[in-house]
Amino acid sequence: MQKIKHLRPIKKAVCAFSFLALSLGGMQANAQPQKEEITKAINETARYVSEVILDKQGKSRCDYNVTEGKWYEYEVPWHTGQAVNALLAAYKATGNKSYLDAAKRGGNFWISMEIKDHPKLKGMVDARHGDVLGEDFIVFATVSDGTPGIYELSRVTKDPKYAKVATNAASWMLANMYYPEQGVCYDNIDAKTGEVLKEFSPFWKQKAQKDQELFDVSRPNTEGSLFKDAYEFSGDKKFKDAFILLCNSLIEKQGEEGVWMRFMPNSAEAHSFHPRFSLWYAESLIEAFKLTGDRKYLESAAKTARAFAKAQQKDGTIFYDNYTNGQKPDKGSSTGSAVALAGIVWIELSKEGFKEFDPNIEKSATWIIKNRYAEDHPDPNLRGAVLETRTRSKKGKIWLTNRDIGTSFALRFLVDYRNFKFK
Repeated sequence: MQKIKHLRPIKKAVCAFSFLALSLGGMQANAQPQKEEITKAINETARYVSEVILDKQGKSRCDYNVTEGKWYEYEVPWHTGQAVNALLAAYKATGNKSYLDAAKRGGNFWISMEIKDHPKLKGMVDARHGDVLGEDFIVFATVSDGTPGIYELSRVTKDPKYAKVATNAASWMLANMYYPEQGVCYDNIDAKTGEVLKEFSPFWKQKAQKDQELFDVSRPNTEGSLFKDAYEFSGDKKFKDAFILLCNSLIEKQGEEGVWMRFMPNSAEAHSFHPRFSLWYAESLIEAFKLTGDRKYLESAAKTARAFAKAQQKDGTIFYDNYTNGQKPDKGSSTGSAVALAGIVWIELSKEGFKEFDPNIEKSATWIIKNRYAEDHPDPNLRGAVLETRTRSKKGKIWLTNRDIGTSFALRFLVDYRNFKFK
């Protein structure tokens, strides 16, 4: 197998639409995937995550610009944590130790970001956002949504060092970013000063500070269920209380559409909702049910699941921009991570009696099997990846990427689907 240092992007042969050379897995148009196909896809996607997505340090490369043949970092701690989580699922499903070794590499990188010498940020993780926010801000969800894989790594290896770092960060965030009276956590930290931004969010640059409100600078922020994992690792009830309070806040603030339109990256003004954001909240609500046994959390998660069942196309596709006002989705970006994450949520709900989502689960499985780059694709940076296109205008040109998270989420889904369908 070629080592990553030898990967050279194909600058001329790989055109903007080379991603059309996808593996169809030999499936008939409406055939449901078989166990052997799923197992093969698990191994192919796990190889891609371990050998291509994660570099030698264990850091995720994040977004691959198809037209340039270059990788660009974007919320590295989140992307890395998702890759670790996916690899651990693959390891448990296959017993392939190389997947565990790669997960350890990613986990070791993740915990190396612990801040030890800043007077205000000691114990926090240096989870700078990158991309549109640059390196000036640390974002709550960039930390929290990367932590499920970090806690899982401690569970699998029985080495507490990973969970300890994540829990230290959770303690800092609970002490400095949690606003229980309003059921939210502040979003951003100034990476230089360590100050939590309570009146101005850099995500809303078009809004003057005087025009920004509480929900512009904060969210319920349950992505990754960080406080639940911190409670289960530490036994400290303050984490459990915070997690339940925030999940109750989610139920209170959920819109009739089943999503949370008041919080970015959803947009009430544009009637658009992000392809994963509300699913992360739904996933955390399912975790709240597992913690408490109260089905009100499942009912709320099911509302979100129905919104995404409606957004899913007949062939299983979920696009990046979806709308609550009947507007057709923008077909410029096909979001494999949403197909997979929705499938993960649908599977968990189906196991609790919500069988209405079973047809959607099958659509997701078929879509992921079909929409993968071929193992012999001419660009080694794409071989075995799941389709996750994101098209934007950036730096004066069209910015066409295939994002790593399509494969990371798909790998988790494939393992869950095999366990669900072929017991």
